[in-house]
Amino acid sequence: TATVRSIFLKGIRYMGNYVNRGNASFASARRSQIYIDKTGLLNYTNSVMDTEQRYICVSRPRRFGKTLTAGMLMAYYGKGCDSRSLFQDLEIAGSCSFLNQYDVIHLDIAYLLVQVRDPSKTIEYLQKSVIEELDMIYPGVLSESDRYLPMALSRVHSRKGVGFIIIIDEWDAFFRESRYDMEAQQEYIDLLRGLFKGEQSKDFVKLAYMTGILPIKKYKSESALNNFDEFTMTSPKRLAKYVGFTEDEVKDLCKEYEMDFSEAVRWYDGYSFFRMKHVYNPNSVVKAMLSGEYDNYWTRTVAYESLQDYISLNFDGLRDSIVQMLAGERCRVNTDTFGNDMTSFKSRDDVLTVLIHLGYLAYDWEKKEVYVPNEEVRSAFANAIQGTDWTPVVRALQQSDRLLAATWKREASVVAEIVAQVHMDNTSILEYNNEHSLSCVIALAYYHAVNEYTLVREFPAGKGYADIVFLPRRYSDKPAMIVELKYGHSAQEAIRQIRERNYPEALQEYHGNLLLVGINYDKESKEHSCVIEEWEEG
Repeated sequence: TATVRSIFLKGIRYMGNYVNRGNASFASARRSQIYIDKTGLLNYTNSVMDTEQRYICVSRPRRFGKTLTAGMLMAYYGKGCDSRSLFQDLEIAGSCSFLNQYDVIHLDIAYLLVQVRDPSKTIEYLQKSVIEELDMIYPGVLSESDRYLPMALSRVHSRKGVGFIIIIDEWDAFFRESRYDMEAQQEYIDLLRGLFKGEQSKDFVKLAYMTGILPIKKYKSESALNNFDEFTMTSPKRLAKYVGFTEDEVKDLCKEYEMDFSEAVRWYDGYSFFRMKHVYNPNSVVKAMLSGEYDNYWTRTVAYESLQDYISLNFDGLRDSIVQMLAGERCRVNTDTFGNDMTSFKSRDDVLTVLIHLGYLAYDWEKKEVYVPNEEVRSAFANAIQGTDWTPVVRALQQSDRLLAATWKREASVVAEIVAQVHMDNTSILEYNNEHSLSCVIALAYYHAVNEYTLVREFPAGKGYADIVFLPRRYSDKPAMIVELKYGHSAQEAIRQIRERNYPEALQEYHGNLLLVGINYDKESKEHSCVIEEWEEG
């Protein structure tokens, strides 16, 4: 300790484990083969510095860049390093008035829980460790009786006139990893309130930035830290462009790495916000670019939560909603009832909301609807369902390849048989009452078609809209398909409508390799019928 104090007093900057950790983390990110400039976020944090809006909580799914952002903030603000060279060619370069000007306290709660191993002792260890480092930086200010971190920070501020930036990474780890240890959780929340809600904290906190998967926990419907501005997966507000990669960023990467942009869209796009309509999973995009292959990268890194556990919870309507979303539907959801923890689920809406925050579902804020965002997540749901007791849904997914093969071979009776089986197995979920309901069954039955096709519902064609069009993907050699659905009429009438309204006109490039599929459900006989024809011009 004496040596460290001596070095510090000679003018060499102090870098600790918790205070002024330096810029090594951000320097590593800058050296990486792929680095996307997100330093525009610093323009926002600079603008709220030392204002009532200086308390920020950003919640994102795992692998969506939360820790990288924390490293960027440490490198930019921290006194323990010189970061000019790291930022001089980035967006923030023209606004560096706060560069390396503050003592930055960085706490990785998930790491601390692993290191201490006992949640009941973690808070005591955290405070002791940070206070020891503060004592090294500001010798003679603190005493052995200073064991409560908020008071220690207040004392340093009053004696030295310095303010602190506090960054808490994985702030919600207590509520994920120690979800049933209510005493440890309460001790943790009490510390956060001491750091950020007391009158004295307004003096020593210049900026507070917390990251996590979950928004701030609610107590009796109110946030435990209600002075924080929250930027979440249901409402990222002005920080939407920093949730993941933007469309332009992914286009540039695809061009640089000679990758098919349309496949990047299919696999990793789908998250959509009021201010940003296309947001991509950043971790998966990077892995795809570097490996040269599109695949399911993100959902293989499950470390905290099991999708299967959530979708198996016994809440009315939950299974129905999951199956409808697998079939390409959207579902209404109320996200306001969720308590922002992993234990107090009370309804289907609570489960769907936690899946939004975990990244397994996307949320349309304007329509208040939830949906499966992309192929990567869609495949995760299909795998999770395989391990449940959802036998009818599993059977439908397993039959999908057989249904596709039968359609290509124009085996109309087999197609009708499989569609009927999917309907009968899932009748409680996909009850028919119109052609839209039939469309949902067809989409589930053709579940694996996405490997060969892009499915478009209500496709504008000829003199109307085709119910479902299957457009072959760029490298597919399969025929395009127009599927027209009838409810209480006939399959032959569906084919006649395709021809009379000239739907194939919109698919001219597929002429000669185009199937017309008519499917009808007779509500009286409760039977399905199918007619399949090959399109021939003239």
